[in-house]
Amino acid sequence: MAQTLTLNAQTRDSLGTRVARRLRKQGQIPAVLYGHKEATVSVTVPQEALTWAIRHGVRLVELKVGDGAGEPALIRDVQWDYLGQDVLHVDFARVAADEKIHLEVRVELRGTAPGVAKGGNVVQPLHSLHIECLATNIPESIRVSIAEMQIDDAIHVKELKLPEGVVVENDPDAIVVQCLKAKEEVAATPLAAESAEPEIIGKAKEEEGEEEAAK
Repeated sequence: MAQTLTLNAQTRDSLGTRVARRLRKQGQIPAVLYGHKEATVSVTVPQEALTWAIRHGVRLVELKVGDGAGEPALIRDVQWDYLGQDVLHVDFARVAADEKIHLEVRVELRGTAPGVAKGGNVVQPLHSLHIECLATNIPESIRVSIAEMQIDDAIHVKELKLPEGVVVENDPDAIVVQCLKAKEEVAATPLAAESAEPEIIGKAKEEEGEEEAAK
């Protein structure tokens, strides 16, 4: 299951693009905390700790705002810069330990398909899945073994082995991964040796003139 860690947050009163840019230069990421019919709170969280959490698949955190008690919060939405390297803003959603939540998790392929050695290619139509689970039971990923896949084999959503308490909401018949036969390259057809010589209009007229003179 996904890791849980404590993030220390501070409330912020000033909003706007300039303020957010200044906060990021100071090593703080602007964020909001909302949900459970409570007031939305604008906060900042340490950039280093938050980035580490996101890159290591942490989805549920204990968010401690100021001197208050920590509360479980889901990293619901992350805004990245245009290069996908730096976090610009984060949305945290309040959750309860016994609350069922809906979220998207990545699909992680495990192993090597034997069909690849026979000329096949592994194709993965679904790189993430929509799931339902308890807030305290969020998997880091849905792991799918392809160690027995031969050419023309496919693994569907309904065939996945899921962690306990996790329900996938995607179409059961949707293909998650498959092994397809690689398309053979079509050899280029030689044209010069077999095709008829193209008509050269100027040459044709010249030959016609020579025939008329010979008559």
